[in-house]
Amino acid sequence: MTLTIGQVAPDFTLNNQFGESVSLSSFKGKKNVIITFYPFSFTGICTGELCSLRDDLGSFQNDNAELLAISCDSMFTQKVFADQENYKFSVLSDFWPHGATAQAYGVFDEVRGCAIRGTFIVNKEGILSWQVIHGIGEARDSADYKAALAAL
Repeated sequence: MTLTIGQVAPDFTLNNQFGESVSLSSFKGKKNVIITFYPFSFTGICTGELCSLRDDLGSFQNDNAELLAISCDSMFTQKVFADQENYKFSVLSDFWPHGATAQAYGVFDEVRGCAIRGTFIVNKEGILSWQVIHGIGEARDSADYKAALAAL
C-alpha cells in the first residue's frame, strides 16, 4: 500500500516498551505525530538514528509534537533497547499481528520480516503531511523531520 500526502493516516494501537497501549488517534486534535519505522533494535543504523532523535528530543516531543518509533521487535526487546539507550519516547512493538502497522504504511519488507526506514508526519487533524522512505541500509537525517514539522 502506498500512502499519499493529504490522506487520512492509518490509525493503529500498539504497545510501547512499558506494555502501555498507544494509539495514533489519541493525538488527534492535540499534537502532530512523527512516526518513524526502523528495521531492528540493537543494530547500528537504527540505534544511531534513534539516538540522534533522543539527543534532540525537545524538537520532536513537546507540546506540539509526539515521537513514536516502531519496529517489528517484541515489546520485551523494545523495553531492553529503550532502557539501554535511555529513550524517553515511545518505542512501539509491531510484533503481532506481525508487521501489520508497517504494512498499513507501506514499509513492511515481506522477505526480511521487518519494517524498512519510513518516517511519516501526521498533523493534528490526522492527515499525512510528510513522508520519507529509505532502504534498510540508508540512514535518515533528523534535520529533515525538523524542517517538515516547522512547515506545519
